[in-house]
Amino acid sequence: MNDALSISAAAREAGSATALHTEERSYSYAQLAQLTAQRVAELAPALQPGAVHPVVGINTLDTLLTLYALLELRVPALLLHPRLTAAEQAAERAATERAAASLPADAAAVLYTSGTTGRARGAVLTRTALLASAQASADNLGWQADDCWLLAMPVARVGGLSIVTRCLAARRAVALAPAFDARLLPQWLERWRVTQLSLVPTMLAMVLDTHPAWTPPAFLRVALIGGAAASPGLLARAAARRLPIVITYGCTETCSQVVATPYAQRFDPAACAAGRPLAAVQLRIDAGHILVKGPMRMAGYLGEAPLAEAEWFDTGDLGELDAQGCLHLHARRADLIVTGGENVYPAEVEQVLEACPGVRAAAVFGVADDTWGQIVAAALVAGPQPPDDAALLAHLAQRLAPHKRPRRICFVPALPHTPAGKPDRLALAALSPALRPLRTHRG
Repeated sequence: MNDALSISAAAREAGSATALHTEERSYSYAQLAQLTAQRVAELAPALQPGAVHPVVGINTLDTLLTLYALLELRVPALLLHPRLTAAEQAAERAATERAAASLPADAAAVLYTSGTTGRARGAVLTRTALLASAQASADNLGWQADDCWLLAMPVARVGGLSIVTRCLAARRAVALAPAFDARLLPQWLERWRVTQLSLVPTMLAMVLDTHPAWTPPAFLRVALIGGAAASPGLLARAAARRLPIVITYGCTETCSQVVATPYAQRFDPAACAAGRPLAAVQLRIDAGHILVKGPMRMAGYLGEAPLAEAEWFDTGDLGELDAQGCLHLHARRADLIVTGGENVYPAEVEQVLEACPGVRAAAVFGVADDTWGQIVAAALVAGPQPPDDAALLAHLAQRLAPHKRPRRICFVPALPHTPAGKPDRLALAALSPALRPLRTHRG
């Protein structure tokens, strides 16, 4: 290959092959390269040397053309989640502009994640890392001539971006859904003859609930389930429908999955827990923490010292490896709330709540939920004039994406603390019975 992430190279090598299905039409690699060339001509004059180009990651043809153009120009993209508020997007843009000069020459994308600290940090993903991740995935799943991968996850998240880069590198087709829709998913599979799809457990549960009699078509050869833990009950329901499930584990900093169910075990994924490390992935457990090293690891966090090639990345997640080399994931990063596959860090939400007039202190925690995995809850200590629900909701709506906003709250005289004076997050669970829904909540 001339360049695995070049759409023009893909057109030269596989011009007549299908590259993209949209709701309106399908495009060959030659047609998609022609549209991308037009986007390159539009973008190039305005791009400054060393700059990062912001892209709001809406699942549209326009977004993908911009991403293909930036890959062609070797200009890194700052991927902004479309659900972020204007204030959140502005903060990520400003932070990226301040540190753009430190980006490595190979940088392909910057995605913000709260990392192990709960503070938003820009993970720098290089072309080398994305290609290494694509190869590791291919070593497990393989490729077939008619493969088509459904992109129903946000392209602004590493799971969605990875579908684009994997299929581009392999010269295979992407089926672009505007957003996940449990009602339409079976139709999409049939219409575009989807052979691969990626879902978070909440999405899978919604599909099974919405279509009680549905079974997957024979041409669907794998459904990757990641982003959060899949319960044994959900896996049993999927097995009863003969869904070919590959459980995956990874994070933004590792360009998506680094552990997965072996493809041959896709009809019995629970037998290998969260899966085995993929090819080229080095994984070890240190004091219960999952550490990862390999060519798919990020270059480092934007504006911080780059990671050395031999340096281990501490995911902050807790787990263990069994005698068969399967990873058992015990807990996600400290304090992390995973709701519908989206990560929420309590510290960020607490800062916003404590900036609301009438709120003196806040503690945010996750509450188990059958549909979302977890939902965000908050215990609040009121000031002299506590806010009503409408004021609280209006304050949150301006500052936090919908998935970060608390769905349930309670007011308490004081927050629990450890003897060291730190918030006692383990004790917060005892407040669950006092929680009530935020009235008029729409998130």
